[in-house]
Amino acid sequence: MSTFLEHQNWRYATKKFDTTKKIATEDLNILKEAIRLSSSSYGLQPYKVIIVENPELRAQLQPAAWGQSQIVEASHLIIFANETNIGDDAIDSFLKNISATRSTPLEDLSGYGDIMKSNISKLTSEAKNIWTAKQTYLALGNLLNAAAELRIDVTPMEGFLPAQVNEILGLDKLGLNACLMATLGYRHIEDATQHYKKVRKSTEELFITL
Repeated sequence: MSTFLEHQNWRYATKKFDTTKKIATEDLNILKEAIRLSSSSYGLQPYKVIIVENPELRAQLQPAAWGQSQIVEASHLIIFANETNIGDDAIDSFLKNISATRSTPLEDLSGYGDIMKSNISKLTSEAKNIWTAKQTYLALGNLLNAAAELRIDVTPMEGFLPAQVNEILGLDKLGLNACLMATLGYRHIEDATQHYKKVRKSTEELFITL
């Protein structure tokens, strides 16, 4: 079995974290870089990644996550917040980044910019928000894989009230919406979930080859 598959078999959605263990700065930086390098549609990365370390703030957020203990017990809490009304400004900023990174004249990128603006401007506000929210799941995938390699536990969470999280963190004022959470840390020895056999569809049931 490849090392990658060993990591995937090792990881699970941790229910109880060891509060005495904290993620080292070096490892956290690796996870942040894995998120930063994630793929996204057009490469736009239309979201912000909020790392909540402050224990008081996490205690405020816990009720908005239906009281789940991981919010306060994990070493770190990450909130993926999608841009709620992405427009031309975000695309122009992205093009400037391409130009600076690749030493490409900005005018040479105008055609690519026009394509993005044309396609995105056609979307309704609701469709834009759904689209930008979907991009965060690509970043989550990179986080899960990188963390498993470092033997750091991650629990993805959709079980929270975005409106409450937005209000607590002031995300509405920033044009952002909390759409996905992840708690990071190290499994507690008493977390029985770690001993459960992984349940997945069989290869025959899951895949269709045409």
